[in-house]
Amino acid sequence: MSKTPFRSGFVSIIGRPNVGKSTLLNRILGEKIVITSDKPQTTRNRIQGIHNLPGAQIVFIDTPGIHHARSRLNKFMVEEALSSIREVDLVMLLVEANRAPGDQEREIAGLLPGVNVPVFLVVNKIDLIDPDILAERLTAYAELFPFREVVPVSAETGENVERLVEVVRDTLPEGPVYFPDDILTDLPERFIVAEIVREKVFRLTRDEIPYSTAVEVDSFREREDGGLVSISATITVERDSQKGIIIGRKGAMLKQIGSEARLEIERLLDTKVFLELFVRVRRDWSENPNILKELGYR
Repeated sequence: MSKTPFRSGFVSIIGRPNVGKSTLLNRILGEKIVITSDKPQTTRNRIQGIHNLPGAQIVFIDTPGIHHARSRLNKFMVEEALSSIREVDLVMLLVEANRAPGDQEREIAGLLPGVNVPVFLVVNKIDLIDPDILAERLTAYAELFPFREVVPVSAETGENVERLVEVVRDTLPEGPVYFPDDILTDLPERFIVAEIVREKVFRLTRDEIPYSTAVEVDSFREREDGGLVSISATITVERDSQKGIIIGRKGAMLKQIGSEARLEIERLLDTKVFLELFVRVRRDWSENPNILKELGYR
């Protein structure tokens, strides 16, 4: 009697900004490891989420949205997404059901003919559209490229996400166990903590502020008795005026950012946290290759 082969592999999730890539990954994993917001270009780095199933391990890679990049930072983000296509076992192009195919989707689909692995079309946000219109959208999107599979889902509600995972699992090749089965991501805790703080900036501030912000964890210390984790982090912005907005009147905005971030970090680490935040100005850091490298955008 033959043994069922163990399947494993890396799956890149690509698409234009704000289509729900991070929400989908968090939904698949059942835990929040990737920050989200209603603003585009929230994700800046490739982030790996590890999903273990009976007889399979799927490593999903959340990527920055593919867009017309102008700044050095944005060019880094787009290259992060495009390079992932060349290094995986399966690609998922995520699009929105409530949006007809446009120039951005056609341009991204135009990158796919050189991909030598299966490509899935995943149509997200089906909870926001009438079923009759959905059928038309599926047909229109399917014409962009000969996709191996077309799977409609709602990352927000979870509808059809299990089926998507099953089809991905069945498509992956036989392979090894890449990561221990008790971890959800290979990211260090310091990275996730910095991302949580950055998410609160995205959610609580306006206009260009989030896009001019980077966060570094300066120190991460656990008390010897295990009762508290002390974290110090610095929020970097590009202008003095932005620093003033981040701090807020009498420090109110920075206090709110810190309070909301601390609560989420405590849930992540399952312990009490003391979080101290600082704000500094590094002029035009998003265009400075040396500062970008220093901040981890290589």
